[in-house]
Amino acid sequence: MIIETDRLDATYIEKLADQEVLAIRVKQFIPSVLAMKLGKKILGHGFDKYLNAPSIGRIGMAFYEAENEPPRVADYFESVFKNINDLRQRCSPYLSPMDLMRCTLDEIWSAGAQLETLYGKKMYVGLSRVIKPGVTFLAHHDIFAKDAPDSFRAKSLQAQFAANVYLAMPSEGGALQIWKDKLSPEEFDSMRGDSYGIEPSLLGKPELEIQPDVGDLLIFNSQCMHAVTAGVDDLRLSLSCFIGYRGAANPLSFWS
Repeated sequence: MIIETDRLDATYIEKLADQEVLAIRVKQFIPSVLAMKLGKKILGHGFDKYLNAPSIGRIGMAFYEAENEPPRVADYFESVFKNINDLRQRCSPYLSPMDLMRCTLDEIWSAGAQLETLYGKKMYVGLSRVIKPGVTFLAHHDIFAKDAPDSFRAKSLQAQFAANVYLAMPSEGGALQIWKDKLSPEEFDSMRGDSYGIEPSLLGKPELEIQPDVGDLLIFNSQCMHAVTAGVDDLRLSLSCFIGYRGAANPLSFWS
């Protein structure tokens, strides 16, 4: 169900796309001491809340928040490079882990890797997500074509992955849970009602539960249902983006 490694490899991405595994864990992608230092620098400038999931903190704007509303979509694209640069400034003088991940995937993937383009515009990458102690990140899935239903680019994906680099973790809890069986967008919307997600207990036991360490990189199939268990003490901070897969001959793409 999971590949655990100390380095990324193109064959692991293929296994994830072919659904031979649910997740890839790169241990200490960022040295833990550096990761903790970056976490403090990033959090020191404060954070906001998701517009449509207010129990979850974030720095930057996720395209998911636009909900296909033209004013919000415009806000998203207007802030793309401001938000990319904001993360770099918060990490300075150190390299942003998102930039490191993007460069690494560009190097190992024969067709390269690049920022996703939607409606002829570059997309943002590098969302910081903050989960406070006692908060469960409800079960949900992430499907680009659902967020951008009128886009051929979104519909052309053969697979969609989530990538998280962990910079702060609680001493207990904060585990990533993944369910192998997928829900259709219609089934998910019916079950979640007015909430952004589903109570994890309604899905039964997850196929995979991963307790990340500070500095780890996790890449997993984001079209599968996934959730995060509540932490007991400290904040859980991760830098996140999606990775689009359109076959081995095409570039990977990144967006948040």
